[in-house]
Amino acid sequence: MEDEITTIQLKKSVVNALKEIKKYPRETYNEIILDLINDARETHELNTFVQKAQESKMKELWEDGDYSGWENA
Repeated sequence: MEDEITTIQLKKSVVNALKEIKKYPRETYNEIILDLINDARETHELNTFVQKAQESKMKELWEDGDYSGWENA
């Protein structure tokens, strides 16, 4: 089944911003938006990974209520 197409309304400033980040002249707004979505997902995954690592280190440092290791976390 072919993907359905819809029409969305964007402010002209958003359209201009999308035009500025085109990788090539014939790149569609659909492609640009999909790239932005993928980048956002990757950033979220990286942030989650870093947060989990920080939580682990914080638990290790603060296990006994010793907060003196904060500077080295």
